[in-house]
Amino acid sequence: MSTGSSQPVLAEQQLKELGVVLPDAPHPLGAYVEAVQSSNLLFLSGMLPVKDGKLQFVGRLGKGLDESAGREALRAATLNALAAAKAHLGSLDRVTRVVSMKVYLATDGDFYNQPAVADAASELLRRVFGEDKMSVRSVLGVTALPLGAPVMLEVMFEINN
Repeated sequence: MSTGSSQPVLAEQQLKELGVVLPDAPHPLGAYVEAVQSSNLLFLSGMLPVKDGKLQFVGRLGKGLDESAGREALRAATLNALAAAKAHLGSLDRVTRVVSMKVYLATDGDFYNQPAVADAASELLRRVFGEDKMSVRSVLGVTALPLGAPVMLEVMFEINN
């Protein structure tokens, strides 16, 4: 990897090169908004693996869902996060950094591979925005998430105004 890159990574172009088509931006499933901008920070609500208002995955990792299903569910939640950010910003090229990620995983019993599941979100965001825009990350295993979802993702982006 070059440390002195002269060309910034353009997220919209990266999505095209990766063949990623973003879903429609998710709509709140309760009394909240999906995105709030404060100065040069964009905060996203917890994103679920939802498509057309319906969960695509239900259950807990370690009980009915394995690591692979967890990664797939988290990738869907990450695409929703990108769609929500794009709907708010107009273009993902306005993102200057992925500041923070919080990954919540509904787990059962002795499931301890949370970091590998969370990597699905980190890897996708790294491919879209570039290594130099990566975030800090917390990964938490919890008993249950809204609507029985196995994963939930919160993201904070730094943006240019």
